Amino acid sequence: MKIALLGYGRMGQTIEKIAISRGHDVVLKIDKDDNDYDITLADVAIDFSLPSAAFGNITNCLNNNVPVVSGTTGWLDNYDKAVALCKEKNGGFIYASNFSLGVNIFFELNKTLAKMMSNLNQYNVTMEEIHHTKKLDAPSGTAITLAEGVIDNNNNYDDWKLDESDKSTRIPIVAKRIEDVPGTHTVNYESEVDSINIEHVAHNRQGFALGAVVAAEWLVGKAGVFSMNDVLNIG
Repeated sequence: MKIALLGYGRMGQTIEKIAISRGHDVVLKIDKDDNDYDITLADVAIDFSLPSAAFGNITNCLNNNVPVVSGTTGWLDNYDKAVALCKEKNGGFIYASNFSLGVNIFFELNKTLAKMMSNLNQYNVTMEEIHHTKKLDAPSGTAITLAEGVIDNNNNYDDWKLDESDKSTRIPIVAKRIEDVPGTHTVNYESEVDSINIEHVAHNRQGFALGAVVAAEWLVGKAGVFSMNDVLNIG
């Protein structure tokens, strides 16, 4: 499989190593200022670029019949446009806020717990995410996905809010930036008598990178808008 890497930071470099170890060829490595390339050289593209570049990268892929996997967060104001273009071009597209196989299982666990806690009004939900200091967006896309998973499955909440501390129908998310932390996400249910916490801790970036390559392998030859639940056959 011939892969184009759109974004060649630390994540792109980790994806390259894993892709090569799985027998694939990386035919394009596009940095943030490089717009002069032929995306049709690739069988599939993996986008871990900047938020400002992601939608343009995805559009370029879909317009040229190259399926694309995107893990860039912070661009989702244009997500519906990407979905519409994918359907118009009969292309292949996967977006995930986190490609880690473990995190996607964690997403489903979070939804299940939210359903179980829906009628227990004495518990208040809070979330915390910790990432490395180079992460540009806050809260993380993963934290937003977790919050949306609670909102969709628990009658007590209808929105989320960054760093809000008052108890309301909005889930407060605390975002911390600490050097060299790949990603830690915690969902807390707290009452006056006890607490229930679920947590995912990434030890390195390899889990994210492996999931992106697995998604790209799965996507080639398919048409439609998919998620990691489709890739893993869960949910």
